[in-house]
Amino acid sequence: MPRAPKLASFPAIRGALRFYQICSIITGTMLLLLVTEMIVKYGLGYELFLGGSRGFLSFAPVIETAAGRESTGDGLNLSLGILIAHGWFYVVYLFSCFRIWSLMRWSFGRLLLLASGGIIPLLSFFMEARVAREVKVYLEEREAAELHTDAEHSTLTHAIPTENQR
Repeated sequence: MPRAPKLASFPAIRGALRFYQICSIITGTMLLLLVTEMIVKYGLGYELFLGGSRGFLSFAPVIETAAGRESTGDGLNLSLGILIAHGWFYVVYLFSCFRIWSLMRWSFGRLLLLASGGIIPLLSFFMEARVAREVKVYLEEREAAELHTDAEHSTLTHAIPTENQR
């Protein structure tokens, strides 16, 4: 049975949760852009370019050569930029998953499920909502239980007579 998070780590957990939520939304959005880019490139045979001879934003055909697929566009290849940006931000997303996982002291399988949010389209959005809800409820319940336990053990509350004790 995994150990419960320490009360002293609750502020860090809240910060890690917020960081995870932000990373999850950005990673999910980047992954959807990447999937769209791959469909356009490999399904339709085009890549997106910024600037160049065709204008501000343009699609350029991808042709099959002996060396593989090559784009005929010039300018900044946004399709490649989306791929690189998602790859690097996925590393940041993995760090946010590791941080919330380690602070909450979850099982290793839970870490793998969190990490898959940046690989499976739309999963990061569902995981973000579920994890945020679970963590917030857990923190609220633990804090309420601690306040209740502290009130029972307080010498001050036992020393003050109540209506029933008079």
